[in-house]
Amino acid sequence: MNYNEQQRLTAVERFKNLDEGIATDLNDIVALVSQICGTPVALVTLLDNEIQWFKAAVGTDITNTPVGISFCTTTIQQDGINIIKDMEKDERHSQNPLVTGNPNVRFYAGAPLITKDGYAVGSLCVVDMQPRDLSQHQQKALQVMSKQVVNLMELNWGLKVMEDQRNKELEQAEAIAESELKLKAIFDSSKDTHLLIDKNFEVMAFNKSASSFIHTTYGHVLMNGDNLLDYSDPKIVGQLKKYCKAAMNGRSVKREWHIMAGTPYSCWMNTTFVPVRNKTGEVIGVALNSTDITHHKKQEAYINVQNEALNRIAIIQSHELRRPVASLLGIMDLIKMENVDFNYFDMMELTVNELDEKIRGIVKDSENTLHGRHLAVVA
Repeated sequence: MNYNEQQRLTAVERFKNLDEGIATDLNDIVALVSQICGTPVALVTLLDNEIQWFKAAVGTDITNTPVGISFCTTTIQQDGINIIKDMEKDERHSQNPLVTGNPNVRFYAGAPLITKDGYAVGSLCVVDMQPRDLSQHQQKALQVMSKQVVNLMELNWGLKVMEDQRNKELEQAEAIAESELKLKAIFDSSKDTHLLIDKNFEVMAFNKSASSFIHTTYGHVLMNGDNLLDYSDPKIVGQLKKYCKAAMNGRSVKREWHIMAGTPYSCWMNTTFVPVRNKTGEVIGVALNSTDITHHKKQEAYINVQNEALNRIAIIQSHELRRPVASLLGIMDLIKMENVDFNYFDMMELTVNELDEKIRGIVKDSENTLHGRHLAVVA
């Protein structure tokens, strides 16, 4: 037997709540033991640190007693049957209130209930109000039936553990199913296309956007097990293999590419190729997550066209508009050098310089606008 008290008490807790069917079987056993041993009382007891519980009984209506006055405390400390022929002559129990007072117990015999892992959790015992002894046949019967009591309690506990485990598994399955449902809802509600392929490019999972894209672009209803290469733009198959191979080798890749160029289904995609690993860290596939950036690319092209136009305007403003002003400034310098007496010279010089300053400002504003658009395209 094991004598780690804390572990023994933990073992006792297994059997405190017995099913009704098991309790009925235990009561049948104590009734049979009472008849075999010829005693008015027979009990199945469990002992925790404070109370001796009667899990089955015949000959008494008591359901428990304090451990301090229990006869079974000595029984669980030994392997064999504990027989006390006359309580009044036994030093350990002669002053026990159950002996000195009601019900005036005189005889006790108990077999310990030892679990499969070696803990004595209680006893199968018989009690009489007269001194007596048990025959070898009766002792053997008590030992055999004590083992049957343990088997029944172990069975009851095992079934409870299995039921609890099954309930936990059902709860986990429900939680997983609910979680998967929520994830699928999020997965399918995404406007981006998401595909999971294995090492052979066969589709393992996909969302609604991916299914819709394949159907619209290639006229195919996407199914798990389809080979992605069969429904890819032939012009990008080489790149697709290259990026997937990099991901299969454990490296994430992000690329922008033009798909179905020159067709009504032409589009630009920003795609990430992410390695997918199992619990052991082995790469088992690749997740392809694609965002349609066609609108962004069209905006970028439109802005580039506008920038080119602005650049041409800036050149015109810088060279074409300032050229006649430069000619006027040159003429003014010649007049100064010739010392020509001209009454409106100062006024003309002021006007020409003012016009030159305004043109310079216009050119600078155009250059700033062009730079701002360039930054917008980069962003």
